[in-house]
Amino acid sequence: MEDLVLLYPVYALLFAGTGLSPAGISSLFVLWSLTAWVLEVPSGVWADRFSRRRLLTLSPALSGAGFALWTFLPSYGAFAAGFVLWGAGSSLRSGTLEALVYEELKRAGAAGAYGRLLGRSRALSTLAETAATAVAAPVLAAGGYRAVGIASVLVCVAGVAVARTFPEHRDRSGGSGRSGGVAPDGGPARDGDPAHAGEPAHDGDPAGDGDPAREGGFGGTLRAGLTEIRTSRPARRAVLLVSLLTGCLAYDEYLPLLAAATGADTVHVPLLVVLVSAGAAAGNWYADRGHARAGPLLTLAAVCLAAGALSGHPAGMALVAAGYGLCTWAATAAAARLQDRIADRTRATVGSLAGLGSEVVSVLFFAAYALGSTRYGPGPLIAVAALPYAVTALALRGRRT
Repeated sequence: MEDLVLLYPVYALLFAGTGLSPAGISSLFVLWSLTAWVLEVPSGVWADRFSRRRLLTLSPALSGAGFALWTFLPSYGAFAAGFVLWGAGSSLRSGTLEALVYEELKRAGAAGAYGRLLGRSRALSTLAETAATAVAAPVLAAGGYRAVGIASVLVCVAGVAVARTFPEHRDRSGGSGRSGGVAPDGGPARDGDPAHAGEPAHDGDPAGDGDPAREGGFGGTLRAGLTEIRTSRPARRAVLLVSLLTGCLAYDEYLPLLAAATGADTVHVPLLVVLVSAGAAAGNWYADRGHARAGPLLTLAAVCLAAGALSGHPAGMALVAAGYGLCTWAATAAAARLQDRIADRTRATVGSLAGLGSEVVSVLFFAAYALGSTRYGPGPLIAVAALPYAVTALALRGRRT
């Protein structure tokens, strides 16, 4: 639901059609990014202290409210407020969804399925985004921006309904992040419950008198998450890996420019971009497989991405699609493995910190691309984006040896 939004491919046109200048539109994007940055970590802390399902229900409601402002009150003020609401909604979902799904699977004795479910949900999100792009054109032609906006709001309403169906057995008052004394069937938790298989018996709270993540309120939960990253080497490595691999995917924003730079006709550029999206969908779909060959596959990703970007030919986009698919596979696999390395009580907080790290890496890439674009075209600049994946591949091989 979060990607089946018809406004996504056309909202920049809506802004321009309302009379906004390129500088005005850029200022909206900056406001959007700032909102996400400010709320990314606090939203993770909230998810660890309160009901994650409620936050997931609120997330699409906020986004839908923002789209409604764009649809019925098109103006700079409404666009700005809409981006704040959309950014807030996205932040509430970031880290929260992963934490809720992983813990509920864990309580059902099916935590091993998390990687497969995460990958396939992301693959379906990619396909939904592609479908929204395809459907937006005829809806726009038939009913204008008003029809596109209404359809987008309705999709968000559907997202609220879907979020309400998610199970949640943790203590909604902000408990320890374990089962909150409730078993999956609604009865009291029992010794030997597969939900707790392999967990320390004390879970950081020997007497059961209080959760360290809750001591000191909001600040206590945040400190607990930061402490886990600082003191747990597996958690720290996982957060750094997710931040790097996910943040470096920011080069996908420039793929239409790369496709155009290959000499492809303008009408064929969207098709080449869809080809890359198909690569991403395939990478996500199989994100639960091939982890033992992560080093060689990341090396292959770097080679395909660099070779395709430097080819200067439309056919090279096939190599870019393969490289992007493998990069996406690696990022999703890392995100899934992160959940295995962090504690329940600070799961959403640590996930949000990883999300913040990804945003930082993305901004650094955007800045590097802007600086390099004064001398080089999209091909060489996107080829440089292959370097972090090659370095990561070497690091992973080094760890194995």
